[in-house]
Amino acid sequence: MSSKPIGIFDSGVGGLSIWKEIRELLPAESTLYLSDSKHAPYGPKGQKAILDLSIKNTEYLIDKGCKLIVVACNTATTNAIDYLRTNYTVPFIGIEPAIKPAALQSKTKAIGILATKGTLSSHLFHKTSLLYSNDLVVVEQVGNGIVELIEKGGLHSKEMRNLLSTYLVPMIKAKIDFLVLGCTHYHFLTPILKELLPNNVSIIDSGEAVARQTKSILELNKLFNNGAIDGESQFYTNGEHTIIKDFLKSENVRLKKLDF
Repeated sequence: MSSKPIGIFDSGVGGLSIWKEIRELLPAESTLYLSDSKHAPYGPKGQKAILDLSIKNTEYLIDKGCKLIVVACNTATTNAIDYLRTNYTVPFIGIEPAIKPAALQSKTKAIGILATKGTLSSHLFHKTSLLYSNDLVVVEQVGNGIVELIEKGGLHSKEMRNLLSTYLVPMIKAKIDFLVLGCTHYHFLTPILKELLPNNVSIIDSGEAVARQTKSILELNKLFNNGAIDGESQFYTNGEHTIIKDFLKSENVRLKKLDF
């Protein structure tokens, strides 16, 4: 059907959480991951800047022959996905905070959302939030500083733990029983968050759902790669190579430098 790669882009290493889910579900598919770490984080940037970066990333992946593009960044999805789908012919898969499952399953009727400013202030986020959270207490928290720390290797630092402890205080006071992670970088915080949160709080991100949607869109568009036993993975970054390598310890990494 199509041996072309699946393109995945994010503002840095966060989207690797999505890449891993896709690789696990679709091992025959080749992937090309673009880490735009030079411009991370996207969250504080205005909509025009986020759109411009998303266009740049999209056109780079299309030039590389990608058959489908996963926007593995909540901020880019909420601010640019409609434009991308309207102006390019390849299928796009975006990522939104998983408000719906949290809202439907919450017993305390209180949920927390940890996300970037760009996601929380977007029209798409507000539309989704209003649809599913009318009868809930929703504690929104902008994760200022989190992406920056992860991108410079501070995932397990004391500074990160202190930052998260501060952000979780109002959520714990509100008795949330679900925490929605609204940024793909935040997936890597899960072990720390579990230590800091009460045992009854479930953490939700979108990785598995995005992988399943990728499979569905490949099937719908007849784009499966049926000719390979195992696809190959390529990684491009305009940031520090060591950061991506740290997150891909068990992988045979083919890492190339981005030229923008």
